[in-house]
Amino acid sequence: MRALHIHAGPLALAHIREHGLKPEHIGVVPAAAGGPKGLILGPLDRFLFGQWLPQSRQRVHLVGASIGAWRMATACLQEPVAALHDLERDYIHQHYALQAGQKRVCAEQVSREFGLKLQAFFGARVAEVLTHPRYCLHVLASRGRHVLGREHVLATPLGYFGAYLSNAVSRPALGAWLERVVFSSQAEVPFGVQDFRTRLHRLTEANFMPAVQASCSIPFVLQAVHDIPGAAPGAYWDGGITDYHLHLDWHTPGDRPEGRIVLYPHFQQQVVPGWLDKALKWRHASSRFLDHTVVLAPNPEWVKTLPNGKLPDRKDFSTYGQDLQARVQVWSAATGAAQQLADEFAQWLEHGRADAVMPL
Repeated sequence: MRALHIHAGPLALAHIREHGLKPEHIGVVPAAAGGPKGLILGPLDRFLFGQWLPQSRQRVHLVGASIGAWRMATACLQEPVAALHDLERDYIHQHYALQAGQKRVCAEQVSREFGLKLQAFFGARVAEVLTHPRYCLHVLASRGRHVLGREHVLATPLGYFGAYLSNAVSRPALGAWLERVVFSSQAEVPFGVQDFRTRLHRLTEANFMPAVQASCSIPFVLQAVHDIPGAAPGAYWDGGITDYHLHLDWHTPGDRPEGRIVLYPHFQQQVVPGWLDKALKWRHASSRFLDHTVVLAPNPEWVKTLPNGKLPDRKDFSTYGQDLQARVQVWSAATGAAQQLADEFAQWLEHGRADAVMPL
């Protein structure tokens, strides 16, 4: 069974028919929020950043939210293949032990231990990420406004309930409660920001750790990160709330093949705008924002052959509870099987058959 499906927007498909797909054609690599689902993309990441993209020289923008931010920051390290292997290992083996008298792990404990993991992972290597000669990193987070401006035991749930109702009426209305925040290692961002309330800040050594932690801070699972250096004061949460799958207005050059394509390794075909849009199926369709985008996604039928017939996900933390060994075994089997995704993409690049590409 084929593991990989390749989908392309209309302009990306026309590009492939005329030019094929070469590493110098890539201008942007997005990386979605989605927690453990992102583990399935490890082999593709290692192929792209270890073998394929190094064959070219153009600037590439790496844009990530939540686990996607962690993946893209890791890809900026000097030895990306080894670092991405370490990321996969550390994510699979993360474990939050119950304290005496606890029935569930509290957000304060998860935030504290996760922060220590980030510090241990990147340590003194932050400068490698920020000064990469080719890759420009953009980390997305969500900043609370008004009642969500500070995390509070009562106000925060009420604020997110209001955000849910507003978003159901109109995605831009979510901006009354939360705004997109982009921390960038370079001043230029590769997408338009007119679609949603947005703030832009420089990503620096002083704010790298809190920005990445904020991007990964799922409400009520982790605590918000407050008052990030170099950014507006307030509470910052997971970037996936405002931009779950980075359905952004991508800007790419239009007069030359180099840097034109947005190459998107993703764990599904649909590019869902925000976390609160997951149940709003009418917002899962493609749009002109994705016209230059190529999505590499697992075949849904292949996914059914994985352990438990699905991708790893956050529910597995509850399913396996404190049985770390069982969860590690299941997640490791899934990530091992995902090598087929990278192998099939490499084979497709070699033969370049445009008729194998499906519409996005």
